Amino acid sequence: MSSHHRQLPLSRRGFLFATAGTGAALALATGPARAAGNRRPFCRFGSPAARLTPQTLYVDPEGRGDHTTVKDAVTAAVGSGWTLVLAPGTYRETVAVDVTRTEATWIGASEDPRDVVIVYDNAAGTPKPGGGTYGTTGSATTTVQAAGFTARWITFANDWLRADHPDVTGTQAVAIKVQGDRSAFHHCRFLGHQDTLYADSIALTAFARQYFAHCYVEGDVDFVFGRSTAVYEHCHFRTLNRTDLAAAPYGFVFAPSTAGANPLGYLVTHGRVTSEAPDASYKLARPWVPSSDTTARPSLTVRDTWLGPGIDAVAPYTNMSDAFPWQNQRFAEYRNTGPGARITVPENRPQLTRVQAKSATRESYLGDWEPWKGVC
Repeated sequence: MSSHHRQLPLSRRGFLFATAGTGAALALATGPARAAGNRRPFCRFGSPAARLTPQTLYVDPEGRGDHTTVKDAVTAAVGSGWTLVLAPGTYRETVAVDVTRTEATWIGASEDPRDVVIVYDNAAGTPKPGGGTYGTTGSATTTVQAAGFTARWITFANDWLRADHPDVTGTQAVAIKVQGDRSAFHHCRFLGHQDTLYADSIALTAFARQYFAHCYVEGDVDFVFGRSTAVYEHCHFRTLNRTDLAAAPYGFVFAPSTAGANPLGYLVTHGRVTSEAPDASYKLARPWVPSSDTTARPSLTVRDTWLGPGIDAVAPYTNMSDAFPWQNQRFAEYRNTGPGARITVPENRPQLTRVQAKSATRESYLGDWEPWKGVC
């Protein structure tokens, strides 16, 4: 994903605890304080003395669980079917769930994603201790490769800021990279700037299904991107303001890189897109055709979603590379509302027919996997 320039300074604490323009919805200040004074840090989800199941581990930075870090708990959870219950707190670390740790579930104990935050600050251009840089994939705070992963009520964040590192050109900074099939996120938040939520797959030939429900995602450049088959239902996407650029576009909400052989890419349904940036300063999407897969045909359908004034209604799509024009990809809309959804230039707003819309559903995208059922 392309790099952009500097942004006005914003402290890491300020970024996490009161991201500009998002107000109380993003305030995290209750998390650590609640953890410190709560005699039941794991709330209704048991404790080390009264486990929900033998395969439940408890994580608490104050030391009242089995582990004080998420990474240590993941290391201990060998094999399939483990549940991690996370007490309120800020977990500053990088975490990776490898392909062997299948059917894992992470639960934010307070059932409020503002209270449980997993955050780090690597960017693509950050130097690695052994030489070289992390690259986009390596910048991820959390990486999930295993199939069957579920997270509830957790914030995944990357608080790396361009203004703190004017010498770094690789400004992609991923909050989470999800590669596993049947990966579900309920009531989670994803905070970052460029490349926040990397919804991908484990290989070019793997068609990973992912589901995001009632989630919040914010960023500026390509901040929801990748090649998975992903359904975003009742999700809120928020574009951030930028003072480092002289003119629009400030960024792009979606940048799918769907494999050409995959009939289904991203589906956004019953969501909303808001902005703290000036009107029409963001594009809804641009297609990402990676150099590693020049046969990709990015796919995105946005339906029954409210698009705020921050989206350029006249030209909501643009090219990432002129060699792969967005018109040749698989972009479509259906029954969207709001000022950013006004159809003023019809050729710039491809629409599904009513018949086509009948197959643009979570059921048709996810098949026999129904992650919306059995929510605790």
